[in-house]
Order: sequence, then structure tokens, then C-alpha cells
Amino acid sequence: MIARFLLLAGVASASFIASSAQAQEAAQAADADNAEQASPRGEVIIVTARRRQETAQEVPLAISVIKGDSIEATGNFNVIKLQQLAPTLQVYTTNPRNTSVNIRGLGVPFGLTSDGFEQGVGIYVDDVYNSRVAAATFDFLDVAQVEVLRGPQGTLYGKNTTAGAINITTNQPTFDFEGRAEVTAGNLGYKQGKAAVSGPLSDTLAARIAVATTSRRGTIYNVTSKRWINEQDNLGIRGQLLFKPTDNFSLTLSGDYSRQDPECCGTVFVRVGTTQRAPNRQYDALAAAQGYVVPSRNPYDRLTDLDTELNARNKIGGVSAKAVWNVGPGTLTSVTAWRFWDWNPSNDRDFTGLPIISKSQNPSQQDQYSQEFRYNVEGRKVDFVVGLFGFKQRIDTQGTEQQGTAAAKWNLTPSTNPTNVANNPATLAGLTATNTQWLKSESAALFGQLSWKVTDALTIQPGARLNYDKKSGFYQRVVTTGSGAVITSCAPTATAGNAVLTAQCSIYQPQISAPSDSAWNFTYDFNVNYKIARDILAYATYAKSFKTLGINQNGLPLNSDNTVNYAAGTVKPESVNHFELGLKTQFWNRRATFNLTAFRTEIKDFQATVNGGQFGTTRGYLANADKVRSQGIEADFKVVASDRFTAYANGAYTDAKYVKFCNAPPPPELSGGSSTGIVVSKTDKCAYTGTIGAAATANQVSPPFVDISGESLPGVSKWAFSYGAEYNIPVTLLAKEGQLYFGVDGNYRSHWNSNATPSIYTDVKGYALTNFRAGFRGDGFDVFGWVRNAFDVNYIDNLQVAPGNTGLIAGTPGDPRTWGGTIKYAF
Repeated sequence: MIARFLLLAGVASASFIASSAQAQEAAQAADADNAEQASPRGEVIIVTARRRQETAQEVPLAISVIKGDSIEATGNFNVIKLQQLAPTLQVYTTNPRNTSVNIRGLGVPFGLTSDGFEQGVGIYVDDVYNSRVAAATFDFLDVAQVEVLRGPQGTLYGKNTTAGAINITTNQPTFDFEGRAEVTAGNLGYKQGKAAVSGPLSDTLAARIAVATTSRRGTIYNVTSKRWINEQDNLGIRGQLLFKPTDNFSLTLSGDYSRQDPECCGTVFVRVGTTQRAPNRQYDALAAAQGYVVPSRNPYDRLTDLDTELNARNKIGGVSAKAVWNVGPGTLTSVTAWRFWDWNPSNDRDFTGLPIISKSQNPSQQDQYSQEFRYNVEGRKVDFVVGLFGFKQRIDTQGTEQQGTAAAKWNLTPSTNPTNVANNPATLAGLTATNTQWLKSESAALFGQLSWKVTDALTIQPGARLNYDKKSGFYQRVVTTGSGAVITSCAPTATAGNAVLTAQCSIYQPQISAPSDSAWNFTYDFNVNYKIARDILAYATYAKSFKTLGINQNGLPLNSDNTVNYAAGTVKPESVNHFELGLKTQFWNRRATFNLTAFRTEIKDFQATVNGGQFGTTRGYLANADKVRSQGIEADFKVVASDRFTAYANGAYTDAKYVKFCNAPPPPELSGGSSTGIVVSKTDKCAYTGTIGAAATANQVSPPFVDISGESLPGVSKWAFSYGAEYNIPVTLLAKEGQLYFGVDGNYRSHWNSNATPSIYTDVKGYALTNFRAGFRGDGFDVFGWVRNAFDVNYIDNLQVAPGNTGLIAGTPGDPRTWGGTIKYAF
């Protein structure tokens, strides 16, 4: 199917004709303009956001560009840390698999990751799409620059993304011999080493190899294992071969491999909130009944007592071939790639030191194949890009979750009867859910964008995309008791009169499902940009985009009669309407840059995560919220005041809300009680029958779902800022001429909520972090010291609601003050 689609679409691309002379003249004009912009005081930033080289100020879209030297100087060595430099980028992670990368509050559902949905923010490395978001947790390898594109990307990029893209460009092989090395050491046993070497193997063949390694002691002390957890342990290597027999053709072969093997990822006690459970089934009462005392109720003591083995072992890598060929009036690019990701975790999912859940792990293996063709033409009046994209992946997962000896007393209703199932640890001890699942996903697309230069100042830029997606999955949960017996049914006829089976089925139920679906989508965008003056560009964009269908791969919810709700197996595609206005300016002889963007994105059938709060009946599944909206304003300012002083400041206001979400899961404060006959509606947007409002606030009474229309989306700070400045003076030290410099950078984020349905218990307070660096650099060397989180601010990276509706809130505190030194050498 995909092969026929690509062949048919390839015929259409042959109909585009342009003048070779026009293309050459356009290239010459671009070179002249770049030379003019490269004044002694200014800085020209070349980007490839529109699949051609041009200055960032010429691109009529919202884009943040972070150069490789800025990444290294500020210590932001992966995508997770990059959010400190890009205010509208939000990255939250509880482990590499459960990582969310969002832009403007949109991208992926907040909560446990499911393999069955697509990323809303695409991560590309040298034009290769990385489907597994775990790539965000690995160290950058020999990176030249990172472009953060905000807003839907589908008419220029192979994989359609609704919220934006992170375009990572690495340093390429060179025909001049060069190399670099970097060594860093700091407190907490922090050690990082990087090296790269590049040069010719012949007149037509060049090679480059780069390695990076990072290790650091953890920031949380586990009093049970007597070890520091949440450590860093990364190793990566990348090799590239460039074959360039003529000026009109080049072929780059790349291969990379990275692995992580940290003792990670654990949490600390943060707080307890009252739920709708009976008083004797709230966290404090349950803990007291088992004589359990948490090592500290202050999360910033950084103490935990998790009793399950922790690891976040994973490997990622692949190979690619990128061919660039000047054909006729344009350039043909082919990108062929295979990538893999192996994930082998172990977690403590009850977030306590009690043996409630004795095992929780979901190892998975992913293979992806992608092929992209693009043909670019640049002319005097018309530029265009047309492309074909094919993608295929398979993910296999083998999950195990097992109850421990403390599970019965923790999960079942207490009783004074000594023979009650709640008083017998054997009721649940050893109860095991073994999950087997796989996902097959295929995608194909024809996309293109055309730029018509109506006048020297006015350009009209339409784009379109035709997309086909198919997904099929399989999920099976087999439940066995501590004695090894298989539970075949949890139907009322099977559990009637059997208290032990009833108790076991309240924790895990056998289930099997095989959802499958496919869809075609046609989307488009339209941009009008006008050059008001030489250094002032205004633009307006409308984009009709989509996120493809999803399937539920973590198990399906149950109906009121305890049967599986198979209708929830698939999730409808998101439908996106995006509006954007922007202004890009340079002034003061191009020493200063100021860009302003206003946006509004509306999404119908938003794919959200729903979690019933139980241990294993459903870990969490996808559902459609009727409508969400994100709108805001972004501002970026940079000044190169002189050869001695530079500064930048970026800010974003983001108002992201559920416009209509009638059947959201209840927050912790409304969970855990009976839901018989209870329905809650906070607004008039949802028409419900039944008891409304007050009844849901009574103790031990919970709504089956709530209306959260008008509430903020999770993970989104309304205000976010980043800033930085550096001052240097020329000096001679140890007979070496260079610059003595001092730099500062920092960021601020206002409060945000860490639960899919906003809760008073999961509100994360805002915080501001400040970093300093000072050093001496010269021709080919740089020696500097640094301190990050200089004022040792206490802040929370994320909060998690413990399963079981007991009211326990666990979390991960952010890094404390760290300090160290770096030595860099290049030749």
C-alpha cells in the first residue's frame, strides 16, 4: 500500500519545472544578503527549518535557535535541559519512556506513556525522525545547533507534528583535519567527556567520529538500599562518512549508538491529600496500621525508602544514508534510516518502602524504518519543496506487575475479623499480571510547500499534505495467583461467593484486545509574509493540521458490568486549527534582534490520558477530550552591544485550557468513593442527567467522571522567561592571548499542575533558577568554572499521584546547586 502510494505521488512531483538560471541568481542574491548581514557587530544564524539554508530572520515562523557553543556553555546537554533556554518548550519525565515533550502546552497527553499515540512534537536529528521520545533523555552528540520550531509542521517535514519540531543538526565530516575535546568535573561526582575528530580519507571521502560520556551520583538517597538514586550514566558514539565525488552530489552515511544504565527513577514523599475513601483507608491510616513511617515528609531532604529494584536501562541507535543531488533546477534529497530502541526498566510503582507492589516493569523493543524524498527549487519568483515520506515501526512489550506481602492490608477494606481476606497476606501476595503486547504502525505522506514572491516585499506561501496512517495492536494480560493458578474470568458468575477471587479481581483482571484502525488526512497551511523594511518582516499563518488516530495499548477500561469496553480500543484523530501572527525585526545596525509572535491553536478531539487510579485494572488509557485551546504571546530579544557584551531575554505567556472535556477522570480529592448515581458538572457545556454538584463532595462519594471545561492543561506554566548575558575583556594569561569572561543565565516558570485533571494536591509552585560561569578562552581553548542553580532553590520537577486513591502524592525534586569546571580544546 505504502509503496504504491509513494510511486503514485512521485509521478506528481515531476510536474514542477523551474529555471536553472533563476535558481543560480537566487543563490547569488542569498549569498550577498548573508554577507551583508555578517557585520562585525551582528551575528548571522543559518537555519534549515524550511529545508533550505537561510537566515533565521528570513523565516516566517516562530523559531528558537540554540547554537552548540551556547548549549555547552550553559550545560544544557539534552532536550530535557534545553527547556531552560526555550520558554515555550516543556519537557517532563519520570523515566525515559514516560517523557513528555510539549510546545505551547501541546504535544502528547500528560501521564503514563502509551505506544499507541503519536508525538505532537517531532524530534529530528540530521533529518531523521525519532519516533521514541526517549531520545530526549540522551546526551547531545557533537551538535552544531538546535532549532525549536513552534506551531504545526507538516508541509515541510516527513512526519506530521501538531505542536512543533526540534530539529537537531550535528557537525558534519570535513575535508580539513580538525578535532576537539572537552572534559568536565563537578560535585556529586559529576564527570563528562566529549571528543570529536574529522578529516579527509581521500580527495572524495571524509570521516567524522564523536563520543560523549556523562556520569553523576544521584540526588536522592535511598535508606533501604543505602544508595543514591536518579543518577546519570550515559555513553554515546556517532560515526559519519561523507562521499563527495563532485560539487553536485554528496552521500553521508551515519551510525550512532547510545546507552543509559542509571539506577533510576525513584520518587520522594511530597504530601498527602484527603480523598473520598473511608478514613481508615486514607494513606496515614493505612501506613499506621502497618507501622510504616516514611523517612522524611520534607521532599527537599531528598530521602526515600523504595524497596523495589530501580533501573532505567535503555539503548538507542541506528544508521542512515542521506544523499543530496543537484538535479536540473533544484536539489533532490533522499534520507533513508533505521533506528531501534531497547528499554529495560524496573520501577517502584507504589512509591513507598512497603512491599505493596513487589515488581513493576515493562521492557520493550522498537524498530523503525523511514524513507524521505524531497525536491527543492529556489527561483527568482517561485521557490518550492515537494516531498514523499514513508514510515514503519513495530514495538513489542512484555510487562510484569506483581503484588507483595503488604498488598492485602493496603488495598482491601480493613476488617476486625481475623479470617477476613484483608488480614491474610496470601490473598494478594504473588498475584501477578503478565502483559504481552505489540504495535504495528505504518504511515505515508505526500507533502509540499510553495513560496510565490509576488513582489520584492510580499510573499505568499501555501502548503499541503496528504497522509495515510494504519495502526494495529495486540494486548493480553494473564493473571496468576501466588500459587501459580491462572485466573480465567472475573465475571460476576465467577466471583460470586468467592471472597479471595473477588479481592484478586479488584486488583488485576485478565484481558485481551486487538485494536486496529486506519485513516486518510488532508491538511494544509497558508502563510503571507511582508517585508516592511529591510530588517522588518511581518507574517500571518493559518494551518489546518491533525494528529493521527491512536489505539490503546495499556489495556482497556471496564464497563459498569465488569466487562471490557472494547469501544475504547481506538481514539479519533485530533483536528487542529492554528492561527499565528509574527513580527521579526533587527535594528541598531543589526546588533539587536527583537521578534514577537501571537498564536492561537484550537484542537477538536484532543487525545488525553485517562487514569482510573487503580493498580493494574487499567494503568491509563487514551480518550478524546472534545476541545482544547492554547493561545499566547512570545517575545525574543538579543543584543550584541559590542565585541565585549552580549545579552538575550525570551518570554512567553501561554494560556492553554480544556474548552470542553465532559468526561475527564476525577482528581484525587474526588476519587476513591462510591460513584453510584453520581454525576458532576461544573459548567453548562455538558448535558448530564443524575445528581449534580453537591453530592460529589460528601465523604466516600465519587463521580465516575467530571467536567473540567475551562481548566488549564497539565504541565503548562502561564508565564515563562529565560535570560542570559556575557561580558568579556581581552587579557594575556600565561603568555596566551584571549578573553576573560563572565556569564549569567537563568529561567523562570510560573506554577503548573502535574495531573491530567487539575488537582489541588498536584499544583507545582513556580521557581526561578540562576546559573553563573566565568573563564578564560583563546584560540582553540576554553577553561571555565560554573555553578548551576547558584542560589540552591528548592523546586519540584514533577508530581505523581500514587495508585489506589490513598491520597499519597510523590514527586521528584529538581537538581540542587551544582558546580564544577570545564576544559575545552579544539584544533
